[in-house]
Amino acid sequence: MATIPAYRWRLAPDGLATRRQLRALGLRPGGQDVAAELQRPRRRRGPLVAYLYRIDQAKPVRPMTPARRAALDAAMRARRTCPNCRRDAGYCIPRSLGMCVPCSDASS
Repeated sequence: MATIPAYRWRLAPDGLATRRQLRALGLRPGGQDVAAELQRPRRRRGPLVAYLYRIDQAKPVRPMTPARRAALDAAMRARRTCPNCRRDAGYCIPRSLGMCVPCSDASS
């Protein structure tokens, strides 16, 4: 197995980008293998690693279809709906609470 090159934080060569950077450019990795990794030192739990992809091999982001939009809206609605009172909280329910803040405060 070949090892991939590793670069220190802010020292990666041009032509490589993270997934988030590709998305900002309207691109996606498109099935390509990881070209390199970016290592940022962390004090406690070891290095933080981000994978880099080649920009020239990236593909355009697929367009949002009406069915995808509906599925995304339904998923976000489910994350905002309190399982206790069944109301839309207007924000994503924290997993740590498992219900909206008013229901959590009432049960405490």
